[in-house]
Amino acid sequence: MNIDFPTILVALTAVTGLIWAADALLLAPRRRAEAAALSARGEGAADPRQVEAVLKEPTLVEYAKSFFPVILAVLLLRSFLVEPFRIPSGSMMPTLLVGDFILVNKYAYGIRLPVVNTKVLDLGAPERGDVVVFRFPRDPGTDYIKRVVGVPGDHIVYRDKTLYINGEKVPQIPAGAYRGSGSGISMSGASVREEQLGDVRHKILVVPRIRGIDADVTVPEGHYFVMGDNRDNSNDSRYWGFVPDENLVGKAFMIWMNWDSAGGGIAWDRIGNSIN
Repeated sequence: MNIDFPTILVALTAVTGLIWAADALLLAPRRRAEAAALSARGEGAADPRQVEAVLKEPTLVEYAKSFFPVILAVLLLRSFLVEPFRIPSGSMMPTLLVGDFILVNKYAYGIRLPVVNTKVLDLGAPERGDVVVFRFPRDPGTDYIKRVVGVPGDHIVYRDKTLYINGEKVPQIPAGAYRGSGSGISMSGASVREEQLGDVRHKILVVPRIRGIDADVTVPEGHYFVMGDNRDNSNDSRYWGFVPDENLVGKAFMIWMNWDSAGGGIAWDRIGNSIN
C-alpha cells in the first residue's frame, strides 16, 4: 500500500492550523473575558487557581499549537527543498543499491505545489545523465528512480546493449566484472561498463547472456526517456514509454544512509556519497 505523505502533511497542517486559529480568534478572547469577570466579581482578589483554570487552553489546542510549526516546517522542507527516498530494487545498480536512502533536490526542475503538483516556478529541466525521481506514469502513486538518457527532441536507439543518441554511439568502456553483496549478490559476474551522458560519467551493468530490450524512439516535447543503470534488470522507458515533465519529483544528489538486512545492516562506506 502506497502512503500519500504530501496529502497527509497538508491535511495535518490545515487541521492544526485551523484549530490554533479558531482558538486565537474565538476561544481565547472568551477565556480572557471570563477570567476578567471572575477577578472583578466580589470583594478582594479572585482565587488565582480559578483564574488559571479558566485561562487554561484545551488539550487539543495545546497539541495543535505544538505540532503546527513542526508539521508546517516538514511540509515546506519536503515539498520545496529536499525529500528523502529509499531504494527498494536493484534497477539502478551499481550507482544505487538496495537499501540506499537518498536525498532528492525538489527545486532543481522547478517549484511545484504539494498534492496538486502544479509547477509555479520554472527553475530548470533535466539533462542527459541526471538521476531523477518521478511519479510512475502508469501509477502516479508510485515513485520511480531512473537516469535520463533522452531529452525532448532526441532520437534514442538502444540496440545490442549500446545506446545511440541522435545517431551517435555512446561509448562504453569495459570496467571488469561486478562483485555484488547483500541483496545485489545475484548480479555478481555482470559486466561493468563506464558510460558518459553529457558531463556525467557513470557505470552501468549488462548481462551478456540476457537478450536486451531494444528501443528506437524520438522523445516528444515535454517528455523524457529514462533507463536504469542495471540495463538488463530495469523496468524503464523501453517498456512503458516516456516520463512527462509534470511527473518529475526531483534530482537525486546524495546517499545519506544504507541499510540492507541481507548485507548485514549499515554499509558505512556509502554514507555521504554523491550520486553521479
